Amino acid sequence: MNIVISNSSDDPIYMQIVEQIKEQIVKGELTGSQPLPSIRKLAKELNISVITTKRAYDELEKEGYIVTVGGKGSFVAEMNREMLKEAKVKMVEEKMTEAVTIAKLIGLSLEDLKEILEIIYEGG
Repeated sequence: MNIVISNSSDDPIYMQIVEQIKEQIVKGELTGSQPLPSIRKLAKELNISVITTKRAYDELEKEGYIVTVGGKGSFVAEMNREMLKEAKVKMVEEKMTEAVTIAKLIGLSLEDLKEILEIIYEGG
């Protein structure tokens, strides 16, 4: 599992962990039933507090991305195809929202933005 903590990010450390693990699950880099590092091990690897790591795992469990089994650890939750597709669509929407915001800042028209999207979508 590859997690990079950025000190320059506005997001709290636990949210950086949550977002990166969610992204790896949605992309299929982490799969259903795959074990995650223990809270202590991940905290040590990232050189952060155990409390911060536990908060990240708690958030992921609350959102249904992982399950914790007492005495065995935390695992990637089995997600049905519809839930996984919805998570991926949400990720696309977030990226597109970011792109639209930047386009508006530089004065790019909707038509220009559509043209760029079509070129990218067609693989050009």
